Amino acid sequence: MTLNVIPTLDTGMDERSNFAPPSGPRFVRFGPFQVDQQRQEVTRNGARLKLQGKVYQVLVALLHKSGEVVTREELRQRLWPADTHVNYDANVNTTVNKLRQVLGDSTDKPLYIETIPRKGYCLLVTSEASDVPCGPLAPNAVTEHASPLTAAAPSQEPAPARSGFWIPIGVVGLILAGMLLGAGITITTLYISHFAQVTRWP
Repeated sequence: MTLNVIPTLDTGMDERSNFAPPSGPRFVRFGPFQVDQQRQEVTRNGARLKLQGKVYQVLVALLHKSGEVVTREELRQRLWPADTHVNYDANVNTTVNKLRQVLGDSTDKPLYIETIPRKGYCLLVTSEASDVPCGPLAPNAVTEHASPLTAAAPSQEPAPARSGFWIPIGVVGLILAGMLLGAGITITTLYISHFAQVTRWP
């Protein structure tokens, strides 16, 4: 009998087209990650991550039961058709480990995915669902909706710096002008007195 075996390594992005996007909010966020369920994309702080089809489906399954145990049987039914003959245990382990690598997680000190012995897996962090993107997009929205007064504030800041810069120069200029004026008066006085003495001398 010929077995219909699906190798774990051959899980490309095209597999996602086999899964209908779940109903409900489009975006799901957990930690620094955001899942766009409509486009079936995952980003971390705005940077898109590369997830294979089955790896993405494991993440979605965990998100939909955040804080609860997702059994290995549930993952098997979600990832492989009933008529598929495959080493489910090995493939589930490999797929979950790939997801951990993408998330930067580990089995020793899990931050996101905990292994429940002889049962399945559990997402340790809470998730938030929304119809609008969140996270890295928020700062851009604040910038776009900034009030005119806020936008004008930076252009007004250099003015005090400029006035503060010219005050010492003006003071120095006045001092120099006074010194030159005083020197000029002194020289003029000396010249006049000298000229008067010369004219008086026979």
